Amino acid sequence: MSDSGAGDLSRTMAELARSVSGPRTLDERLRAVTAAVVELMPHETCAGILLISGGNKFETVAPTSELLRTLDHAQQQLGQGPCVAAALNNLVVRSEDLRSESRWPQFAAAAVDVGILSSMSFQLYTSEGKMGALNLFAFSPNAFGPNEEAAGEVLAAHAALALTAVRTEEQLRSAVASRDVIGQAKGMLMERFDIDAIRAFELLTRLSQETNTRLSVIAQRITERR
Repeated sequence: MSDSGAGDLSRTMAELARSVSGPRTLDERLRAVTAAVVELMPHETCAGILLISGGNKFETVAPTSELLRTLDHAQQQLGQGPCVAAALNNLVVRSEDLRSESRWPQFAAAAVDVGILSSMSFQLYTSEGKMGALNLFAFSPNAFGPNEEAAGEVLAAHAALALTAVRTEEQLRSAVASRDVIGQAKGMLMERFDIDAIRAFELLTRLSQETNTRLSVIAQRITERR
């Protein structure tokens, strides 16, 4: 990467670091990433993040152009494309010229029809049936070289950290909420049947096992039905 390109990347990362130091939503953080990666590319480029869950549920996040939704929808319908390949299997997927792309011929044809001639995608994470990729599409062939790939990898790591942080926060909130509702259910059982906390928890556990239902769901039903 040239000194100028390295300087641009350093400044961009510094700005991103400052932008996430205060309270911001996940969408705001990811939009900062996609805007930054587009700014760093030498050719006209649009970018977005594709999240895949439940096998075939596609969600386009923080697109710099509505064209991303069109391209992601095409990949969902066709079951092929660079974003899918990156999200599911590969860390980096690059296509120099979609007009001669043989890996995803149907998607490549659809992309060329709307003016997209090259692409680059970065895997963000894969876990528990959920996958994500940062995706760049350019209107000219051979738009992405080693320098652009290096810059994209840095920003993809930033996006992955933001997504991981949010997933961790959601898991913690869910754990706290489950703990609270289980505590409420235990209290209701203790009062209703005049038993101690250990017996109440044993009763909840047995109900969970016998009905093959998560403990938190059993507790929630008890608190709702009293």
